[in-house]
Amino acid sequence: MGGRSSLASPVARPRRTRSRAGLWRAGGVPIAWAFALLSSGCMIGPDFKRPSAQVADDWMEAGSTTMDSGRAQYRDWWSSLKDPVLSKLIDLAYEQNLTLLAAGVRVLEARAQLGVAIGEFYPQQQQLGATASYSRIPVSGPYVPVSNTFWQLAFGAQVGWELDVWGKVRRGIESASGAFLASVAAYDDVLVTLIGDVASTYVKIRTIDVQLDIARENVLRQRQALAIARARFEGGVVTRRDVYQAENVLGATEATIPQLSIERRKATNALSVLLGMPPAPLDDLLAGKSGIPVAPASLAVGIPADLLRRRPDVRQAELKAAAQSAQIGLAKGALFPSFSLAGNIGTLSSDVGQSSLGSGSLGYSAGPGIQWNILNYGQLTNNVRVQDARLQGLLVDYQKAVLKAQQEVENGITEFGQSRSEAAFLQTSVVAATGAFQIALLQYKEGTVDFTVVLNAEENLYKAQNSLAIAQGNIPLGLIKAYRAMGGGWELRNGRDFVPLATREEMATRTDWGTPDLLRPQAPGLPGPEDVGPLVRPPAW
Repeated sequence: MGGRSSLASPVARPRRTRSRAGLWRAGGVPIAWAFALLSSGCMIGPDFKRPSAQVADDWMEAGSTTMDSGRAQYRDWWSSLKDPVLSKLIDLAYEQNLTLLAAGVRVLEARAQLGVAIGEFYPQQQQLGATASYSRIPVSGPYVPVSNTFWQLAFGAQVGWELDVWGKVRRGIESASGAFLASVAAYDDVLVTLIGDVASTYVKIRTIDVQLDIARENVLRQRQALAIARARFEGGVVTRRDVYQAENVLGATEATIPQLSIERRKATNALSVLLGMPPAPLDDLLAGKSGIPVAPASLAVGIPADLLRRRPDVRQAELKAAAQSAQIGLAKGALFPSFSLAGNIGTLSSDVGQSSLGSGSLGYSAGPGIQWNILNYGQLTNNVRVQDARLQGLLVDYQKAVLKAQQEVENGITEFGQSRSEAAFLQTSVVAATGAFQIALLQYKEGTVDFTVVLNAEENLYKAQNSLAIAQGNIPLGLIKAYRAMGGGWELRNGRDFVPLATREEMATRTDWGTPDLLRPQAPGLPGPEDVGPLVRPPAW
């Protein structure tokens, strides 16, 4: 006697019929009983609350000159680098990145799945059925009917409703709601990662550009030293060894240019994938000598507690746990009996009998049902344990996500501050190495020092300049890592669709998505720390 009975044949002509008042008297009691059960609001299973996590009071570098106590600007943190090319690249990535597009489609999927779960709250079965048959009666004997052929028509409807007495359906809605919000958090996490990857790749490209310029400058400088060594050799002042040494150093420096060019092309190709476009058009976007983006003197990243409401992967871990918590209620609901209401009504008529509108042709039935799996409690109980173990694992994942987030922010802050100090030291080193090379070359011309002194000065200068370029690139990279670790940038989607117009139109040609809102779900913003308890309110009765 389940609540989801199959479609039966229309009810044949009953012996007795009842008036509408009699029908209400017969069905009113179970209907009132059903609404009384629904109004009790019973929901088995645990109500989810945000798990505890270890969060530091402040960052380890708090108080440093590279830390700003002001309010952090997360939404468009890359604007602090003041590089219009970078801003344009991020806009293109947001519009065209395929990974982000796939994440947006998964948001639509989760939104539709939530609609499926909500639909389970209402009568799960509503069916109409109709049959038509043509019959012929054999004619024999003295009694011959007026007609030995006739049509018989039957029409019926039935409904089945499993009542949500224990809150199983409402827990299912709660779980689907958590999964939907988790898909939004996953989208935001992809967006944060995308912005960080675009910015990091762009900074690496600009750093390589500076390294290429340094290599070419040193090639010119070393060719000058080679020319001096060759002139002194041809004049009989020194041996050919000086020429060989100069050619050796020059060749090694020239060899770095193809290697750097390879690294730049790889970075450009990676950037093209992030932008969802072929590599060729990027050459025009990256043309020009804009240099390494200059980061501000200090970082403003808020406090560690901001991670709990800002960072999408932390919110996603929490929402996954919330969705799984509701699954425990679903599993526990199977331990209890399920109650249902079922009813059908039908009519039967033929061209030799009563009219289909006559009182004798109408039949109906209605009543409650109960179903209880009483012989497999071991299976059902262990399923509850399975769901609880999964929840505990997700709670641990949440705690790990919080710790990992703090680690990544601390790493970014440290890299930002220490790279700035490193660059300052290397700037002094470059000035000294430049002076040492100039003096060594002059002394070699005068014959007061060996050519080895010039070679050492050349190598030291090139090494110091190259290290300075890398350190200068690490400063904005540290800023990028810190803001990405704080979950900065997902606000870029505010007021925009999860999927672009072209994708919406393509999907609409295959499937009727109903109102535009289903293809343009205005998902709520990520809840703040004060939001606890169920993620969705069930329909009120």
